[in-house]
Parts: sequence; C-alpha cells; structure tokens
Amino acid sequence: MSILSENIRYLRSKRNLSQQKVADDLSITRGRYGKYEDGATEPPLEILLKISKYYNVSIDLLLTVNVSKYSINEIMELPDNRIVLPIRVDNDGNDQIEIIPQKASMGYLNGYGDPEYIESLDIISLPFLKGGKFRAFPAGGDSMPPYQDGTYIVGKYVENLSDLKTDKTYVFITTNDGISYKRFQFHEADAIWVKADNSFYEPYKIPLAEIKEIWEFACSINTKEYEPDKFSERNIQDFMSEIKSDIKQIKKRIEE
Repeated sequence: MSILSENIRYLRSKRNLSQQKVADDLSITRGRYGKYEDGATEPPLEILLKISKYYNVSIDLLLTVNVSKYSINEIMELPDNRIVLPIRVDNDGNDQIEIIPQKASMGYLNGYGDPEYIESLDIISLPFLKGGKFRAFPAGGDSMPPYQDGTYIVGKYVENLSDLKTDKTYVFITTNDGISYKRFQFHEADAIWVKADNSFYEPYKIPLAEIKEIWEFACSINTKEYEPDKFSERNIQDFMSEIKSDIKQIKKRIEE
C-alpha cells in the first residue's frame, strides 16, 4: 500500500464513513474508490483534488506523510497549500519546538516544505509557549543587538501579513536572504519594510513575492554569556552611523 492509500483509509475510518458514502460524495463508484484505498490504482489529479478537499487535508501531506501519526485538527495549512507539519506535543502536553541548527540554516530554504527534513530536526519543549506553531532559528551578525551568534530566536508562525505589528520583531524566511531577524515597519502594495535595531544598518524593503514564511518573536535562547565589551563595539558603530548621517546632510545642503 502507498502512503496515499493508507492515509485515505485512515481518514475515512476516523470519520466513521463507509466506502460507499465516500464514493457517492466524490461522484465515483465504490469499486473505484476501493482500489485507491487498496493501493491497486492511483487516483488521477482531478480525483486527488476532490479527495484533498473532501478530507480537508493538503495534497502534499496526503502523498508524503503518514497522517495517522498526528491529530488532524492540529494540521496547519499555509496559503500556498504547503504544510507546516502538525503541532508536535510531548508526553506532558507541551508544544514541541523544532530547532534549525546553525550549520544548516541556509539549507532551511530548501527544506522548510519537506516533511522529512522537518521531522529530522531536534526538538525542545518550553512549557510557557502554547497556542501556536513554534520554531527556533539561529541569529547571527550584529544587526539585532543584544542577540549574538549562537542565540536562537523562537518564533510563532504568522499566517497572514495583516497580523504583523509595527515595531515588533519577526524572523523572515525569504528567497533572497534566507533567514533574517528584523523589526517590521510597514506594509506597502507589493512589499514590506523592515529595519535592524543596530542603527548602523539602513531600513530595507522585502518584496512580498520573496517571502516564504514569517515567525513572530516569542522568546530567545542564549547559548553564550553576555560580554560587556560588546558595548564598546556598538558605540563605535553608532558613532560611524552618526558620521554617515552627517555626511548625507552635508551632501544635501551642497546640492541645494
């Protein structure tokens, strides 16, 4: 039996439906539907679409993941019909958080839609985080102090752009930058504007077409002790930023 045949057999049994009932609802014969459940034949695309809508389970999930492992009510569907795997819960009922390792952070862009990749990630549980889908991403660079290399930003999945809040921080997964942690500014017609907390960096625009996922800051996990000397480095950057701003003002006056 294929994953698909096992999945549709399981979904039908969970709803206590007969093969005849499902076949009637799909406008096919019971014998034809039975062959799909037995794995004797594969449904054509138009029937597969009907089955997906009938059970309210996305096609990629039907074809690639054993849905009997998860609670169907917790399957989160994305607007482009990809799947963020179901919310995973430990034996105590705490939501489990998938961790994107530092060394594999660039590979996430290729693997975020792959159920096997997501299932292979290490997980942790934080009892105070509930009511959503959470994932931990590595922070890097100096654009968002005080978060240093080795810090993990735990994000809660954001389904709609309308849920973004001005001056709140988010992890953005984009085709251009991969994983980036920035502060949301505003939404325009075909893009959003974000900025770093380090004023040395200019705000910039992310085209909506480049955005694959957005995760709202939920908490951070520091893996290194805070170093007071980092203050001096940021002071230098602030100083350079002020010089940069002064130069712009001088150029503007000259042009006028």
